[in-house]
Amino acid sequence: MNELIVSSVYPTTGNMLEALIHISNQVFAMEKYSFVQMKNISTMVRRIKILTSLFEEIQETSSAARLPPSSILCLAELSCVIQKVKLLIESCKEGSSLWNLMQTELTSNQFHALIKEMGNALDILPLRMLNVTVDTKEQVELLHKQAKRADLFIDPRDIQKREEILHLMATNCDRKSKNKGLIDFETVKQSLNSIGLRSSLDYEEEIAKLKTQAEKQAGTGGLIAVSNINSLISLMSLSKTAILEEEHLMNSQNLKQTASINVLPDQSSSCYSLVSDVPDELRCPISLDLIRDPVIVASGHTYDRNSIAQWINSGHHTCPRSGQKLIHMALIPNYALKSLIQQWCQDNNIPITEPKSTPSDSESSTSKIMKYEKSIDYISATKASTDAVKMTAEFLVGKLATGSPDIQRQAAYELRLLAKSGMDNRRIIAESGAIPFLMTLLDSRDPRIQENAVTALLNLSIHENNKILIMSAGAIDSLIRVLQSGQTMEARGNAAAAIFSLSVIDEYKVIIGARTKAIPALVGLLKDGTTAGKRDAAIALFNLAVYGANRQCIVLAGAVPLLIDLLMDDKAGITDDSLAVLSLILGCNEGLQALRKSRILVPLLVDLLRFGSSKGKDHSITLLLGLCKDTGEEIARRLLMNPRSIPSLHSLAADGSLRARRKADALLRLLNRCCFQSQ
Repeated sequence: MNELIVSSVYPTTGNMLEALIHISNQVFAMEKYSFVQMKNISTMVRRIKILTSLFEEIQETSSAARLPPSSILCLAELSCVIQKVKLLIESCKEGSSLWNLMQTELTSNQFHALIKEMGNALDILPLRMLNVTVDTKEQVELLHKQAKRADLFIDPRDIQKREEILHLMATNCDRKSKNKGLIDFETVKQSLNSIGLRSSLDYEEEIAKLKTQAEKQAGTGGLIAVSNINSLISLMSLSKTAILEEEHLMNSQNLKQTASINVLPDQSSSCYSLVSDVPDELRCPISLDLIRDPVIVASGHTYDRNSIAQWINSGHHTCPRSGQKLIHMALIPNYALKSLIQQWCQDNNIPITEPKSTPSDSESSTSKIMKYEKSIDYISATKASTDAVKMTAEFLVGKLATGSPDIQRQAAYELRLLAKSGMDNRRIIAESGAIPFLMTLLDSRDPRIQENAVTALLNLSIHENNKILIMSAGAIDSLIRVLQSGQTMEARGNAAAAIFSLSVIDEYKVIIGARTKAIPALVGLLKDGTTAGKRDAAIALFNLAVYGANRQCIVLAGAVPLLIDLLMDDKAGITDDSLAVLSLILGCNEGLQALRKSRILVPLLVDLLRFGSSKGKDHSITLLLGLCKDTGEEIARRLLMNPRSIPSLHSLAADGSLRARRKADALLRLLNRCCFQSQ
């Protein structure tokens, strides 16, 4: 009986060898396309080539019947190791080159761990019992010895490249501060060229990869990592600007000539020409001259009005500095930067003529104030001085406190934008006293005011210290009210996201879970929310479920059937998040019973074992093993009756993560016992 079960679980050895050779060839093809970890990749590929020779000889000279059982187990382990090698090399090749460079030690440790796994797998290989050539045996034996005593290798060339990039990052930060460091763009280009970044298109792709990595790190609470990634993005954007300036040199020259025609006769051209002591943040990125009339475009970058107007009028619809498409062509006056320019000109005895203003004489004072407030846009702390950000934040907080509803709506919107990027911005806004005033606006009947206020608090909560300030201000009850019955679905979704952000701190998981309306409100959004709102609710529930006492409340609120339904909703795109919550709910008795009652859960989990993401497979096998253990014979029988169960479990046992493979093996043994007992 046991032999029958084993034969139904494991595939033929021939198929396994074919798969090993195929995936090994895929690894060989990736060897020359990575610019980081080149030595570790080359060494690993060389080892796999030796193993491939072994696989091919076994395939040609041996039959499955003659192979010892331990050799089959060894081949299965090696298949898993090579799959991991492939994924690791892919991450080095297709991920962000700069971030991989920053993670040199971590990635090197991963290669070292895989070499050790390879050595452990070869421990059980009965090499003398295999019908292979003497040369192959000697090579494999040598490989085995080298793998067992292999030391961690960290390529000094990668360390040197990283030090160069870190120095350039520091220089970039100094350039934005009062130290006014100077970047040598030729050095930047050489450093980036050494890791495969050569054109503006390469730079754009690298920036996109860095932004993706920042989102991943933000989702796991890696605030320091996110800050470092943002610094890398800033350096890449600046470098891309330098390349764009070269590519659009002719256009820039034409713009400068056209702009010079519009200079007033009484202005000395020397006042606005490129001089060495003009701060970089006070120069127009197009003309490279001192900005006379600063305006902000849709991308958030500031230019001189004349230069950017000529750029747009000549048919361009992108930001010259970032290359980003402009969603509108409005030019918003940057009053904060204008004040700094005037102060700098006064300190350096440089005359500057005010641009002519042409407001209507009949325009009311109230209308002028409203236009002024709407024109204030955020100035990122990475693009202008901290003083300018502080001045803007204090101005906007003052309007939150004393302004009319229209002014409060606009001020909350501007703070929402200002808090969207940059940890320094979030800190400065909180220090300006914005949190208590934003909290009072959460109960506003104006949908836009409420939406802007809750989103601003969400953005502020990303800063660790701001979480404490928000909770201390008593905002959690107001956030729960917005979550429960907010004026818009976006406001409800962002309230859920804010609760998720706050619940990162373990102490707050307890406090939020103790609010009787918090978890039912999240479950309500899970049912009725938009796609984004459902995802925000799911990840908030996951965070709260980490604290064991909250799991029963989540089950009693009716979350289980909703989460199971979301597993079938491809449009929602939150399968992994739903699985993560269910795997935690499994830890309480109420959750276990509710999951066992579902008739559609087991078939769904079986399909996800084969077609789900890596994370989804891990959660699915966790759920299936938990459902079958401890009086779970009914679930085990359902699994055995499903024709896709055993092949799916075997596939995961061969190719899944280390944790998933262990759980798949455990479940296969459990099913084996169940089948034996029933026979």
